[in-house]
Amino acid sequence: MPASQTVTNSTASSASGSAFRTIAPAIPLAIALLHGALTSNAATPQAPAGAPQQTVSPISANTLAAVKCGGGTPASPACQAPYPMLSKGHPVDWWFVFKLNAAKFPKCGGGLESRACPFGGTVQTTPSYEHFGQQYVFASAEAPTLQSGTSGCAGTGVNDPVGATFDEVYNGQYHYLIWNDQPYGDPPLNGCTGDGCGGPWGHSKGLLAWNDAGEGFVMQVSTPSWPLAGSAKFPRKTDGNTLGCVKDNDVDVSQHFFALRLTKPDLVVVLQALSNASVVTDPKNPQIANNGGPPDVQALVNSLGPKSKSTTVENTVLSTGVRLIAKPSDLNVPPWQMVSSVLGGISLRTANWWMDPAIDSTTAATSIGCWSSTLAKPGAVDIATTGQWNNVVFSLKGGPGTDSNHAKLGVSTSGTEHYAIFGDMNQQGALSGDCASSQNGRGGMFFVVDNPQLSASVSSLISGESAPVQPQP
Repeated sequence: MPASQTVTNSTASSASGSAFRTIAPAIPLAIALLHGALTSNAATPQAPAGAPQQTVSPISANTLAAVKCGGGTPASPACQAPYPMLSKGHPVDWWFVFKLNAAKFPKCGGGLESRACPFGGTVQTTPSYEHFGQQYVFASAEAPTLQSGTSGCAGTGVNDPVGATFDEVYNGQYHYLIWNDQPYGDPPLNGCTGDGCGGPWGHSKGLLAWNDAGEGFVMQVSTPSWPLAGSAKFPRKTDGNTLGCVKDNDVDVSQHFFALRLTKPDLVVVLQALSNASVVTDPKNPQIANNGGPPDVQALVNSLGPKSKSTTVENTVLSTGVRLIAKPSDLNVPPWQMVSSVLGGISLRTANWWMDPAIDSTTAATSIGCWSSTLAKPGAVDIATTGQWNNVVFSLKGGPGTDSNHAKLGVSTSGTEHYAIFGDMNQQGALSGDCASSQNGRGGMFFVVDNPQLSASVSSLISGESAPVQPQP
């Protein structure tokens, strides 16, 4: 690998005497919420990622617990900023949703078949939708242990986290930005042919929303063809924009969603990470972008669209304590081994779209030819092939069947931290040989939450069988 490949590491609290930046609010987060104050300190350095990581306190507090807004009543007026919502009027600092697959958890909660399309589209009844599944489990800053969702369908209203959070943006007045490497032609995007945009474009999907001060949230999704319109004023022209209401059946296999509250400095970091990951978007298209807010935010949004030539991993701890890691496309290494390295060489178990060209499980002793001298040695990476919920076992392999998984999840299995990791990328590519193969040659982001209850809960969700260990050459 080129010797120029490096890792940039910054954090909300830093150790002095190194050469990397820090981005941090100058006042406690709870006070900033109450007063709407957003400030940042000058950069202070920290040791490079790949070395042992600085300790960050486990995330347990929900700073939005006392905030009552967005419910459309005098007791719950409009929010000052868009927040992750568990349901309409119920903001939290973060939430995670795992949509279960159609083979083992068909239809919606309680066996309901009725679906709605409040964000555009029509209920799909084509042969490809013979099977659909919108049952889900979720956790949040308020209750970090996974629990079953309501009896409704994920993403189809304001009573589930996905729908309630998206509703704030789609039917609101906030600034937004959408990126998705599988737009299915609506909207047409430069560099994309057919259904999607291949490497070296980022394998990344999601939504940013923010107010004029730069406060808001990021929502990472794993679903093709959703979302791809950020406002009811600019709907999709040839397809729907509600889960289960798009032509491509994006609700047959498992998917994941993760939403995180952002301060203005956080928003800047996320936009920089999007650029580093070469995400597919168009800041000039009002269907997927409504730019505004602070001048530096607007400039960063306008700079998105071209492919990045970076070979530097972005690694920043945001104001909530959540770590954001962004892999650039030109860093041609296996994605989840890179995450292990950046987190200090801890061992991981991950579930993602594991199929050809699949990378099997690896140990700490596995030889990895597709590597960079600037990255520390990774720990073991175990590939989950089955998981379970409520004693029902389901597949975590990729593939065309309904008992498949398209979510990208991970947990730490060594060290003293309790990490739950939500990523953009699959364990596909190569450990040696064609180092730009598949996901090795693409960019993407990973959100790392250090929370014992969440980590234990996700670990249980993806517990089960594993892919074989990659044989030594």
